[in-house]
Amino acid sequence: MRILLAEDEPDLGKAIKRTLIQEAYVVDWAQSGDEALNFLEHDVSLYTVGVFDWALPGMTGVELCRWLRRYQHALPVLMLTARDKIEDRIAGLDAGADDYLVKPFSMAELLARLRALRRRSPEFKPAQIQRGPLLLDCDRRIAILHPGEAREQPIELTQKEFLLLLYLMEHPNQILSREQVLNQLWEFGGEPSSNVVAAQMRLLRRKLGKYDALIETVYGMGYRFNPSE
Repeated sequence: MRILLAEDEPDLGKAIKRTLIQEAYVVDWAQSGDEALNFLEHDVSLYTVGVFDWALPGMTGVELCRWLRRYQHALPVLMLTARDKIEDRIAGLDAGADDYLVKPFSMAELLARLRALRRRSPEFKPAQIQRGPLLLDCDRRIAILHPGEAREQPIELTQKEFLLLLYLMEHPNQILSREQVLNQLWEFGGEPSSNVVAAQMRLLRRKLGKYDALIETVYGMGYRFNPSE
């Protein structure tokens, strides 16, 4: 669950990013429209939602929306702005924004609007994913072995462990390279250490206990989630 945040006000940008990270989003924060466009051109499919300020330096948030729709990208966009006139809202929506939030706003409302956008997105993911003996509860961010059985076993997860397991379970039986995992779980420019993916895999396997074979290391290629193991 990755968000592109385009906001040039440093204090507000930091506050939004901190809030989103606490909600288990991976956040790439651009402080200009041109920087946001670079992220989108790199790989727009990485993102679940875009949160764009209207009055960005360089390309504005409205221009970013127009760019997305011109190239038929369906990325849901929440527009942030101090403009509260009806004609301004209409202009933003006509440019391709999906929702509109007027400053100042509460972080609780921001999160609620993002949840609504995700539900309407064609990339919407269900609140629970089950593969083989393992269920992932995305609302509570826990994994459960043998759900509904007498031997049911909940597994508490850290934020990174949850995101890693979610990514693996969304792509069962597929080999995911280290680079793919890095792109999904770490923000660009974060410069994680070279062994960070392997270290996170070890920690996650340890929590799976005797079911650690659910996550297979394919040497020289990456990792694969095997629901039948």
